[in-house]
Amino acid sequence: MLLAIDAGNTNIVFAVHDGHAWRGNWRVATQSQRTSDEYGVWLLALLQHAGLRPSDIDKAVIGTVVPAALYHLRRLCREWFTVEPLVVRASLNWGFEIRVDRPDEVGADRLLNALAAHQRYHGPLIVIDFGTATTFDVVDADGAYLGGAIAPGINLSIEALHQAAARLPRIGIGRPQSVIGRDTVPAMQSGIYWGYVGLIEGLVTRIQAEYGAPLKVVATGGLAPLFAGATMAIQYTDADLTLDGLRLLVERNPCPVFSHERSRASEHEQA
Repeated sequence: MLLAIDAGNTNIVFAVHDGHAWRGNWRVATQSQRTSDEYGVWLLALLQHAGLRPSDIDKAVIGTVVPAALYHLRRLCREWFTVEPLVVRASLNWGFEIRVDRPDEVGADRLLNALAAHQRYHGPLIVIDFGTATTFDVVDADGAYLGGAIAPGINLSIEALHQAAARLPRIGIGRPQSVIGRDTVPAMQSGIYWGYVGLIEGLVTRIQAEYGAPLKVVATGGLAPLFAGATMAIQYTDADLTLDGLRLLVERNPCPVFSHERSRASEHEQA
C-alpha cells in the first residue's frame, strides 16, 4: 500500500491507497518542528483504527511546500515504515512539460494538481486550489503546466483584516444571505465571500481571454464546495486532487529502495 503525504502550509494530510481506493485520510496542523516520533505515534493509532498495520505500507511519497517539515517526514517513513519515500520535485518524470521560467520554484501541490486534473478531466483547464494561498494553475491541452496566479487565501485575508483594523472582529467564513450587510460582521462576511467570488470570476475570465480558448475549471481544497456553488465559473470540484496527483506520480516514478545505511545517515541530514 502507498502512504501519501501532502504537507501544506496549514495542514499535513496523510492518506493510504491500497491500489484500488483510498483506505484512510487524516490531517494534522503543520508544525515544522514536530518530530518523526510524534507523527509516528499519532499515525499508527489512526492506521490501527482503520484496520491497517505498518507492515501494509510498502511505498511512500511526500509532496511538501514546507521544506523544514521534510526532514521529519522522511524519517517517519524510514523509521516507522522502513520505506524510502519518493520526494516530489520538478525533475521527476511528470509525463508533461513544465513550461515556466523556473520549474524548481513551482510548488509541489500545483504540479500534483495539474497532473491529476489532466488525467481526470483532460485539458485545457484551470485548477483553483483553495489553500493557505488561493492558486490558479493553467494546464494545456497536452497536459503541459503553463503557470498561473497566486492570491492570498481566504482565511489569510480574514486574519489580516482582523489584525490590521482595530475595531473589526475575527469572523468565520460562510455564504451571506445578502450582499448588503446591515451590521459590521455581515458586511465583513459579504466583502470577504463575494469579493472572493469576484476574484475567482475575474481571474478565470482574464486567463480564458489570454489563453484564447475555453478552459474547464476544476476547484480543489477544503473551501472549494463553498465557492463552487456561488459561481458558474467553476464546473467541477475534486477534494482528492492533490492526493491523486501523488498516487499518479508514484505510478510514473519508482520509489527509491530503502536501506538501513540511508536511514542511519538521516540522523545527520539537514531539513
